[in-house]
Amino acid sequence: MHRFVAVVLAETEDVWNGLFARQGADYEEPRLVLFAGSVSSACGFASAAAGPFYCPGDRRVYLDLAFFDELASRFRAAGDFAQAYVVAHEVGHHVQNLTGILPRFNAMRRELAPAEANALSVRVELQADCFAGVWAHHTARNGLLEAGDIDEALNAATQIGDDTLQRRSQGYVVPDSFNHGTSAQRRRWFARGLKAGDPAACDTFGGDV
Repeated sequence: MHRFVAVVLAETEDVWNGLFARQGADYEEPRLVLFAGSVSSACGFASAAAGPFYCPGDRRVYLDLAFFDELASRFRAAGDFAQAYVVAHEVGHHVQNLTGILPRFNAMRRELAPAEANALSVRVELQADCFAGVWAHHTARNGLLEAGDIDEALNAATQIGDDTLQRRSQGYVVPDSFNHGTSAQRRRWFARGLKAGDPAACDTFGGDV
């Protein structure tokens, strides 16, 4: 699993180095931290219950490999490309950090009411899904995908949508508490990035999501 995650991260580096270079910019590659149980980061202490996350303070992607077992057993999203989608989503947050989106979001969030902050968080998360789709587009063009890979990613996006998770855990949904987006939204924005292959198609801040 360690080798698999390293390979996926390297593939994201190839894609984002190329996309940044087209804009005359340099892509600073993120660091990967694998942990078990709990970990300390520049963003504070986190347990495995938090799931994979990106910390803008140290520009690192944190992954508890046990999460991938949960992805298949608890979240019903099996498959290696479902796992790759998770990695690519966190790398999408790194891209947001490099382009100034995450710093602006974090500054604004401190001034917002909880429901407004959650709504803005949804837009941030959906853009990271779209960026994961952009990566998948270029990975497919490079001939690295197998039959069924995209379906695995779309299923993962569905299974970890806020509405699906809440319905599964508590039997009802609370839209004001959503902070990652519904299953339909996550599928839609991943698919948009996949189709376009262009980060410019991932403007989740310009209108309805």
